[in-house]
Amino acid sequence: MAADAAEAVELRGALVRLRRATGLPVAFGGLVEPGRQHVRISELNGTATAALSALAVSSGNGLGGKAVALARPCAVTDYSASRQISHEYDIAVATEGLCSVVAVPVVVRRRVRGVLYGALRTAQPLGDRTLGAAVAAARDVEQALVVRDEAQGLLAVAQRPGSAAEPAAWEEVREAHGALRALAPRIVDPALRAELLEACGLLAGAAAPAHGLGRRTGAGAAARTVALAPREVDVLACVATGVTNAGVAERLGLRPETVKGYLRSAMRKLGAHTRLEAVVAARRAGLLP
Repeated sequence: MAADAAEAVELRGALVRLRRATGLPVAFGGLVEPGRQHVRISELNGTATAALSALAVSSGNGLGGKAVALARPCAVTDYSASRQISHEYDIAVATEGLCSVVAVPVVVRRRVRGVLYGALRTAQPLGDRTLGAAVAAARDVEQALVVRDEAQGLLAVAQRPGSAAEPAAWEEVREAHGALRALAPRIVDPALRAELLEACGLLAGAAAPAHGLGRRTGAGAAARTVALAPREVDVLACVATGVTNAGVAERLGLRPETVKGYLRSAMRKLGAHTRLEAVVAARRAGLLP
């Protein structure tokens, strides 16, 4: 899935969740266009017109631009009459018939990447519950962007010529691979979750040449025929970074006994007698980087 298409899916899902959680009739938003200083409104949910579609919101202008400039949520009870914001976009807002509006920036690594809006067609204060739900929806998008950025960065390292000869780089890849495997089950959007797991698989596959996996002999050949359950791979990915069973349980949101069960099962399938042997066999099988 192309990055822009995947981001649109995540943004669309966040707007649906925002409306469901708050009861607001309208939600919309967009991301900062690459190389530009404005947010392009690309996703609309509950709107009656196309007035807001493709609107470019510059930093500092209007409610959304204020949220971008301050990197924090902003809200007004009566958009057209508010003295707290500038009014470059009044025509579009009035055409859609919006009054009370909240704008929440999507901030990734201290950089604003987009804005989510929720709105009422009447002039009434938006309560803390509504503001909290809008912030939660923005956090979902932030998490998705962080995950995608991390996965793309790791793939770049893994696929870089000569990376097999850089142990420090591979340790970084392995550490992040475990973190991404642990995060994947918590991703709300199924398309993004599948994309993340696919990236994890590519990372594991990219490591194969570095470990001499072309020789199908001994334990390595046996390991190649093993199919581990997703949670077994998750557990081994954490174990591979030196995390204890208790730490694995905390990271994956499982009980320690459950972690031990997955680990025993994976060791049995891989023909391993220790945690280290299981990690080595999983790497030979191309299941871990």
